[in-house]
Amino acid sequence: MSRKYLGHFILFVIISIEESFGMHVDKRLLKLPGNIKSNLIVTIVFGLLVGSLTIGQAYYLSKIINDVFLTHSLLADVSNFLILFLVISLLKAFAVWLENFYSNRLATHVKDLIRKNLTSHLFKLGPAYVKSERSGEISNTIMNGVEKLDPYFSQFLPQLFLSALIPLAILFFVFPIDALSGIVFIFTAPLIPLFMILIGNIAEGMNKKQWRILTRMSGYFLDVIQGLSTIKLFGRQNDIKKKIELISDSFRISTMRVLRIAFLSALVLELLSTISIAIIAVEIGLRLLNGNLEFQPALFILILAPEFYLPIRQLGVRYHAGMEGTAAAQNIFKILEEPVKISSIPESKADLNLNIDTIKFKNVSFTYDGNRNAVKNISFELKPNTLTAIIGKSGSGKTTTTNLLLRFIDPTGGKIFVGNNELTKIDLKKWQSQISWISQNPYLFHETIKDNLLIAKPGATEKELVYAAKAAKIHNFIISLPDGYNTLVGERGAKLSGGQAQRIALARAFLKNTPLLILDEPTANLDPQTEFEMISTIDFLTKNKTVLVIAHRLNTIKKADQILVFSGGKIVERGNHQSLIQMNGYYFKMLSTLKGLK
Repeated sequence: MSRKYLGHFILFVIISIEESFGMHVDKRLLKLPGNIKSNLIVTIVFGLLVGSLTIGQAYYLSKIINDVFLTHSLLADVSNFLILFLVISLLKAFAVWLENFYSNRLATHVKDLIRKNLTSHLFKLGPAYVKSERSGEISNTIMNGVEKLDPYFSQFLPQLFLSALIPLAILFFVFPIDALSGIVFIFTAPLIPLFMILIGNIAEGMNKKQWRILTRMSGYFLDVIQGLSTIKLFGRQNDIKKKIELISDSFRISTMRVLRIAFLSALVLELLSTISIAIIAVEIGLRLLNGNLEFQPALFILILAPEFYLPIRQLGVRYHAGMEGTAAAQNIFKILEEPVKISSIPESKADLNLNIDTIKFKNVSFTYDGNRNAVKNISFELKPNTLTAIIGKSGSGKTTTTNLLLRFIDPTGGKIFVGNNELTKIDLKKWQSQISWISQNPYLFHETIKDNLLIAKPGATEKELVYAAKAAKIHNFIISLPDGYNTLVGERGAKLSGGQAQRIALARAFLKNTPLLILDEPTANLDPQTEFEMISTIDFLTKNKTVLVIAHRLNTIKKADQILVFSGGKIVERGNHQSLIQMNGYYFKMLSTLKGLK
């Protein structure tokens, strides 16, 4: 039988057992790409080999004891049996090691594969999806959720198969020797999975609830850590402490309930297997006393009795690993099965030259959640080497428009063209390599200044880094630090001032040096002196580039070649500063009421 057909057979048997006994198998996990089935097959084969060698051990042990104690054989008479018993024991030990090795390798491969798929899919989903979910819940799924799959694949899945195969192999040898003992085995064996399922069904709901509480707790804790300064400023520490205590206590209670069921399950399984072994021992003992059964086969069956129930007992112990793995898999596949709304054409042949190509929005619309229009039928052009300013009240569609241009999202209506190419038909990586983006609050990673700069251009030389830093007027500050460019900036640039963080973001833009630049008015949150110092730097950066800026300052708007005034997801006015002033319309009213623009 080829590996392919053997893999399909194993999958069929596992699913059959699952459907027959109500076990917890998420079929989506078994359909993951890679050599999962191969490692699972090898693990099961070695597990079955361990069971077969155990039967051999029982046979030769019963043979040796029978010959020595009943027939009074000497050491020389049983030496061959002793050697065989020792060889089988060594082979069994080696097979157990191989089974554990391949089961652990299977679990490691699955975890690596799923983490890779999760991170890759999150990048495809883009910032729009991540912002709509709690980052703590996502990180908990990637870390703790994936770790729950370790015992699921290394213990539960192989044991699910072995709990059926090994007892069948033992019955194959027992029935020809003593049919009555075989019948007792058959009738007592189902009691263990039956009670395991009865108890497991109670534990399943508790386990899912525990996982939900853990996920929410992770999300809440991350929110608290990120908002610690806000909490302290508003004096809400005690309220937050109480809430954390409440959530932690809820998780503790949920965990203890699951453990209570787990311990009860272990007790019931041990009790049932002990009673079953006792029944076998009694019926064999009575027939042995009456002379209806010989000693050697009776001892052979008695030695095998615990081994017959052992795989089923182990499945009961690992049943909870199956439940935890299934609960974690639901959260994992919730992310993996989230449809990607950003189309990407791999290795697109589209020619891009933003120095001469005009970017055109033609009747573009975008709808969030299927019912809320963020932008509706907007049309405008971004001509090469021009500066376009977007203004409007909060919620008017400014950020959605920049997200569409950045391709964090794709239009739900209308089209965006770059020259003669439709934007959604251009390779995503190729397009985003042409864009530099600077926000009001640039994100700096908890790495060195050098590492944060290299994000823009990983292969940049020291000379290029210094040039970019000097252009952003941050070089002198960097070299004044004890570690220079190797200084850690802290999470989100916590060790830097707002102006210094902005300058590092500007240096990244200089380093990337793209023809299209998108600015979310990076000077909006700076003091007047720092703002004044940075304006000339930004003016130098925007030379000979196509620039789109979300404007918050009047000096930026005045310099714009084109101003787009947004309201309610639509462009209500357009023109330059002077022409819009003369219109005496919406733009003029905004200038007189929104002091932040001045």
